[in-house]
Amino acid sequence: MASSSTMFCSVMLCFIVYLSFYPQQTMATAPEAVKGVDLARYMGRWYEIASFPSFFQPKNGENTRATYTLNKNGTVHVLNEVWNNGKRNFIEGIAYKADPKSDEAKLKVKFYVPPILPIFPVVGDYWILSLDQNYQYALIGGPTNLFLWILCRQTHLDDQIYNQLVEKAKEEGYDVTKLHKTPQSDPPPM
Repeated sequence: MASSSTMFCSVMLCFIVYLSFYPQQTMATAPEAVKGVDLARYMGRWYEIASFPSFFQPKNGENTRATYTLNKNGTVHVLNEVWNNGKRNFIEGIAYKADPKSDEAKLKVKFYVPPILPIFPVVGDYWILSLDQNYQYALIGGPTNLFLWILCRQTHLDDQIYNQLVEKAKEEGYDVTKLHKTPQSDPPPM
């Protein structure tokens, strides 16, 4: 039986193939990323409150979270984790500013698949579309309408704030009917 890490890597490899053949659904107007994000303040753990379903994440995944750590060279170490049937799956990568000269929060995230033998780089967009002043919740998307995430520092987000982020996503051109809330345990797994 394949380990959960091997299974996760296999799914990520499928993601590469998917992106190679799937026509990009670029929006009529690209969403606007926030400006002036302090990456040092953005670091730490973020819980996925909701997202668009994607085949590279387990269908019954829960307790999905990302942990970001600022590297000395200004890049960001990314650790994405999800639990599926009680087993932890994870992948690590690197995020970096898409345009180092811009103050827009447009990042690129690079994962290597499989992580043990990094052969295939998978690069995706990570645009911060909304971020509160205390860096407690965020709306993440990109130049296409394929992916969307609502993240929070806590495992649960106030309904009013959640609805504000959903409305912001709608204004940016996302089909928010595709949003799926992510089950989170309280307290979260260690």
